[in-house]
Amino acid sequence: MPIAYVSLPGRGATDAVIAAAVLRLPPHLCEHLAGTVQRDVPRAGRSLCDMELAVLPNGPVFRINQDRGEAARGCRLDGGALEEAVVAVEARMAGANALIVNKFGKLEAQGRGYVPLIAQAAALELPVLIGVNGQNLPDLLAFCGDLATRLEPEAEQIAAWLATHISRQR
Repeated sequence: MPIAYVSLPGRGATDAVIAAAVLRLPPHLCEHLAGTVQRDVPRAGRSLCDMELAVLPNGPVFRINQDRGEAARGCRLDGGALEEAVVAVEARMAGANALIVNKFGKLEAQGRGYVPLIAQAAALELPVLIGVNGQNLPDLLAFCGDLATRLEPEAEQIAAWLATHISRQR
């Protein structure tokens, strides 16, 4: 069961490279993807963007941040919205050819969020691509053990890894 992860410094950088990699996949491989990609949507007059998760391959889209005001600090994640996105992904797991987890974050480090879907994909021997930041990388590696492979954060290489492992599923 192939599991790979991508990690880049900088807000939104990992999300952007994963989304770009998915866009580089041939359409016939995208039809059966399960997972999410994140996009950050700038807001006029605000320094913080809205965070949206698009469920692969064709929606729905969930806004996963709480609007706590311009002066708010700390985590803005709306855990309930994230769990709704996870439920939408779970509904697509039957017949999936790969799982894309845009972020192994705080919820996953606690064993929640996408963790059950990662375990399900592993049981089905589906390739899993995971985005992770440096802060949560130790938790991801503890969860995956020596099964996780680090990929260079380049969209073409990530897409090639996905295409190769999806093709092996056929």
